Amino acid sequence: MSVQSRAQTRCNWLPEITRHSGPVYLALVEEIARSVANGTLSVGERLPPQRLLADALGVTVGTVTRSYREAERRGLVEAKVGSGTRVKGNQADIPSFSHLSRASADSIDLSLSIPIPHLNRQQQFSAVLQRLANQPSSLDAALLYQAEQGHPEHRQRLALWLASQGVEVDWQELVFTEGGQHADYLAMQALVKPGEAVASAALTYPGMIAVARQLSLKHVPISTDAQGIRPDALDRACQRQRIRMLYVMPEFNNPTGERMSDDRRRAIVEVARRHDILIIEDAVQWVPASERGQPFFHLAPERSLFIFSVSKLLAGGLRFGVLRVPPALMGKVMTGLRAQCWATAGLVSDAAIEWLTSGIGDPLIEWQNEEVTIRHEILTQHLSGHQLTYHPHGFHSWLALPEPWRAKEFVEAAANVGVTIIDSEPFCVGSQPAPQAVRICVTPPTDREHIRIAAQRLAKLLDEGPSHNAVPI
Repeated sequence: MSVQSRAQTRCNWLPEITRHSGPVYLALVEEIARSVANGTLSVGERLPPQRLLADALGVTVGTVTRSYREAERRGLVEAKVGSGTRVKGNQADIPSFSHLSRASADSIDLSLSIPIPHLNRQQQFSAVLQRLANQPSSLDAALLYQAEQGHPEHRQRLALWLASQGVEVDWQELVFTEGGQHADYLAMQALVKPGEAVASAALTYPGMIAVARQLSLKHVPISTDAQGIRPDALDRACQRQRIRMLYVMPEFNNPTGERMSDDRRRAIVEVARRHDILIIEDAVQWVPASERGQPFFHLAPERSLFIFSVSKLLAGGLRFGVLRVPPALMGKVMTGLRAQCWATAGLVSDAAIEWLTSGIGDPLIEWQNEEVTIRHEILTQHLSGHQLTYHPHGFHSWLALPEPWRAKEFVEAAANVGVTIIDSEPFCVGSQPAPQAVRICVTPPTDREHIRIAAQRLAKLLDEGPSHNAVPI
């Protein structure tokens, strides 16, 4: 039996590339797409190893490698170190992550970065709505089509509040959006063309990964250190290819908790100017003014966008955010906004601005900042001796697992003892290998006691190792 025949018998999938004209590598890509569409290749199925398929088809390994890369760029497959190349199919644009809890009713949910539940949220929101109800002129205005960027008075009030938080901004540069995720999508859709490259930390927010996939953008991972994205790594990536936009979370990265110094921010700006990169700063994970560094748009106003929302401060269900846009780019962004939704809902912006800027929400925000710090102290106390990274006012911690734990295995073991957490996979950009680490959010439980119980259970798992059949303590 020939080498080709033996390879053919070992392949779980054998395409018919002769039915296509043109370059062989594109014919193979078309066969992947056809097989996914008709169900011959199912979601999650592994494609044959490149050398094996090359032998089976009688082509070079380089041809198969090029085909797999093109199929990945089109969102048909996903390559992971150690896992091979697997079919994504119709799930290509859906990250393995959710903004809604997947915890069972009897599990302590530490999986989501959400505001801490508190009765005052409902009470304050009720008071805000009552205020608006007592202002007929405001209600009348909310029922009309809104100014595309948002009501000028609302943008002025928000700019004053941001200034009180150490973020000086011209109100005319603000655009209201339907939450931070919408701001992220709007900026990339308006300013980056399909096929162009965007960059971020190699571990980053899954919502940003989803946007890049949805818009058919090439997503370039940049290596990091304790201060986040490394300027030298960004510079090398720019020398290899044209990068249009860089996504950053400088106050603390989600999920790793890395924080950028002002010197690091200036170094990144220098690289961005040299290579003409736009910068989009995600500040949805809000921290107090005393903890903030310089916003990127203060350092490079001509190329920096800034995202803020009330989702972490007040309530995610409001879906109210804001995007700071350089004046030279405002036209493109507004064209994109008009095509998507024309403008945000007037009643939502009325409620969000009133709640945030009137002082009604101040006690709740202050309490939450203090409570988050205490919850991190509880977690740290029980997980002392382990590699835990967090911001004292951030909603999550990043736990690097000791050997021989593996992330998915630890998540499953935690679920078995009644604790829901997330492994590193949803945060990985492209084919980057997932580190053996998990994200632990301290905000979903209603009280500290649940944090303490969950921390004790996780500490017990870490101490006993993966072979132990753990039970709740």
